Amino acid sequence: MITKPDKNAVRKKRHSRMRRTLAGTAERPRLNVYRSNKHIYAQLIDDTNAQTIASASTVDSEFNGDSTGNVEAAKQVGELIAKRAVDKGYKSVIFDRGGYLYHGRVKALAEAAREAGLEF
Repeated sequence: MITKPDKNAVRKKRHSRMRRTLAGTAERPRLNVYRSNKHIYAQLIDDTNAQTIASASTVDSEFNGDSTGNVEAAKQVGELIAKRAVDKGYKSVIFDRGGYLYHGRVKALAEAAREAGLEF
């Protein structure tokens, strides 16, 4: 019998490999992305102090969209996290795609954040 590996376990393994080299600092925090079937979440994390600086998601009260699990929703979350980061004085971040492929909703969030003023 052939067993297929769990997709999320493979993603977590890929993410841990990435995290060996990625770390957010107080000057340049890490922009982390988590994607579920229905929602998408983004956080700015300072790993040296183990603090979340800002966050945005499709479950926020400021998010206004009909659907929460599509590319348009990811673009809105990218703009929202960039706006919150710039308001707190952060312009440059390190992008952490969370083990996901840079495609679809993750790519849409990243490009919207770049257009809204973040550099990575």
